[in-house]
Amino acid sequence: MSYTSAEAERLLGVKSHVLRYWVEEVPLIQPRKDASGRRVFSGRDLRLLLRLKHLLHERRFTVEGARAQLERELTGEWQDLRAELDGLRSQLMELYFLLES
Repeated sequence: MSYTSAEAERLLGVKSHVLRYWVEEVPLIQPRKDASGRRVFSGRDLRLLLRLKHLLHERRFTVEGARAQLERELTGEWQDLRAELDGLRSQLMELYFLLES
């Protein structure tokens, strides 16, 4: 699925100049241009923008820090942590079912 700039702005709750700034500062976000030259964002771009907004607004990262965090998350540095979390989640589910029975 793809989203126009206006749709992305509405979904993210940000103004157009903020969206343009984020796209300039975070090279991982790569909207393509349509035949009219307007930016079109992919679902991946929108997910990255949502994550970026969370890092900036909720976690209080700087733009540089948020960009670095996104890069770490996407480069696989977090794969080991995710595997460990999946294992813990499985153990918790087992404990939960033991307690329920």
